[in-house]
Amino acid sequence: MKILIVEDEMDLRNSLKKGHEKRGYSVDVASDGEAGLEKVFVNSYDLMILDLNLPRVDGLTVLDEIRKEDKLLKVLILSARTEVSERIKGLDGGANDYMVKPFHFDELEARVRSLLRRSFVQKDVIVKCGTLELNTSSREAYQDSERIELTRTEFAILEYLLINIGRKVSSEELMEHVYDSNADLFSNSLAVHIHSLRKKIKHDVIKNVRGFGYFISGEE
Repeated sequence: MKILIVEDEMDLRNSLKKGHEKRGYSVDVASDGEAGLEKVFVNSYDLMILDLNLPRVDGLTVLDEIRKEDKLLKVLILSARTEVSERIKGLDGGANDYMVKPFHFDELEARVRSLLRRSFVQKDVIVKCGTLELNTSSREAYQDSERIELTRTEFAILEYLLINIGRKVSSEELMEHVYDSNADLFSNSLAVHIHSLRKKIKHDVIKNVRGFGYFISGEE
């Protein structure tokens, strides 16, 4: 899953990026509203964490501009504004959730997981395909009740394919949702990670779609 963090406080921005990357997400950051809008209209994101007190373009204006073009992107506002009226403005403006600073990272991450599950109509933290099982909360994978050791990127690829089980996913879409915006979309890194995943998973679960991408059929 790919997240955009728009936050002008450098220490907090870097902390949020590092924390979510440790949880297995691909993360891009922007330090002001203008940069945030540029990134969101160029790249594909599953969720945005948005501050309100931003330089250049304020957070509510960013949210308004996004909602003119994209009704589906999940947006979580993270703000020091504690007034109920401010929360109402944010939620009425199209935000999916609103958290007040200071906050506990574990709660923020739980809300991120909740919003992402809604994005893919996924109610459980466990995603399954036959004997293959992913826990999207603990970021652990099992097959035949045995744990599979996966890298962060391998887990993210497998997670996205399982959430979209039965649907053919293009290589471009997979890379957009798994790698950050600095990744080279023309490199063979995706193929290398898929090859590594296949060596770790039994029954050749991940199928190739020649000249297009990959899919998991739902049948082992």
